[in-house]
Amino acid sequence: MPTYDYVCDGCGHAFELFQAMSDPVKRTCPECGKKKLRRLIGAGGAIMFKGSGFYKTDYRSDSYKKGAEADQPPSFGDGGKKSDAKPKPSGSGEG
Repeated sequence: MPTYDYVCDGCGHAFELFQAMSDPVKRTCPECGKKKLRRLIGAGGAIMFKGSGFYKTDYRSDSYKKGAEADQPPSFGDGGKKSDAKPKPSGSGEG
């Protein structure tokens, strides 16, 4: 449910109201009782980042990182180590 901003044109009282989108717009000011209340058009909801997990290093566990490193293809500077990967057969078997 969104939070709406209201202001009274009679007394100048401004406040926020947490209500459903389907609720009717409030017309009566809670301070002065006049029917001069109007709902303001807001910029929308803001994104709020709370808690951990918003840094590159916070996304994955250590076990995931180790597994990802093991899945990396060998680099050219691997010192001549052979890969365990088997070459794929080429073609459709015709020779």
